[in-house]
Amino acid sequence: MAIRALGTLLLGGLLLTGCSEQPLPERQMRSDDCLRQLTFDQLAEQLKRCDEVVKAFPNNPGPLNDRYLLRSLIEPRQNRAACQDIRRANALAKQAKAGSLGITMQNELKLRLELCNTPLPTPTPAPAPAPAPAKG
Repeated sequence: MAIRALGTLLLGGLLLTGCSEQPLPERQMRSDDCLRQLTFDQLAEQLKRCDEVVKAFPNNPGPLNDRYLLRSLIEPRQNRAACQDIRRANALAKQAKAGSLGITMQNELKLRLELCNTPLPTPTPAPAPAPAPAKG
């Protein structure tokens, strides 16, 4: 009887530990993760995630192109860093095999590089108001 009880106890223990739930493996990072599930109220967090994607894919112009967009959306102070990203992305694109970049990527890089190379207009001060006519 004692052996039977011990066997039942061991079997129960195996069942309990054998059925424990293991965490699901994390999804592997992809080069297009920067803009995945983009929400405008969490741009700073998404920029941090995109920084990790850029680090994971240092020779891929796509994440740099995406990070340009995020930086441009965040604030004007990010424009210099955004333009550095797009210049680096453009240099990587030039090194890529012919036909390996899609037409959309090529067009985005060209347009964004042009935007970075075009100086922003300086605001002109409003003209001074004309003097009031003299009363005579």
